[in-house]
Amino acid sequence: MIGRLTGQIIEKNPPVLVIDVHGVGYEVEVPMNTFYSLPDLQETMTLFTHMIVREDAQFLCGFISDEERRLFRTLIKVNGVGAKLALSILSSISAQEFARCVNENDTKELIKLPGLSNKTTERLIIEVRDKLKDWLPASLPTQDETQQPVELQDDTAEATSALIALGYKPQEASMMVQQALADATETPVSSGELIRAALKNKATV
Repeated sequence: MIGRLTGQIIEKNPPVLVIDVHGVGYEVEVPMNTFYSLPDLQETMTLFTHMIVREDAQFLCGFISDEERRLFRTLIKVNGVGAKLALSILSSISAQEFARCVNENDTKELIKLPGLSNKTTERLIIEVRDKLKDWLPASLPTQDETQQPVELQDDTAEATSALIALGYKPQEASMMVQQALADATETPVSSGELIRAALKNKATV
């Protein structure tokens, strides 16, 4: 199993990045909270990873901290929550806020996350509440603390693609990005900023 990677980031295509480790390029899928904290291309960084092995595919999931990876591993143990949905959850809400919602039984906020039905939300709360009871989410970085500008050739297209990968329908993702663009007070706007604004707008609807 591959538990950690340290190398140069050579490609960014949210939610996927490629990190070069001694000449070998590892393709890693990361949640948006991790993507916000990525350094510039060609910079060196460390990712905590979890390898998913299925009959039809193998892929790596990467996280900015071991705590975020632990939360991911907790989520995928819940019946009906696979790796893609767990990454989507971690992309749409901070780890701190997720822990708060679970501990306070705040189904109203959790049901807004893409891919979560009422039944899945209730199951999540029941199955992970005890595991998060003594967990310290304050040790994890927040989106505002970790966000850095992301330079991409076509920020609008990249942001739309990332939202589709998170489970939103193409038309819905496009509308979310366009709304984020309309709300932007400064230009240019990076794809990372567009994604965060789109998800924030969706959560407040």
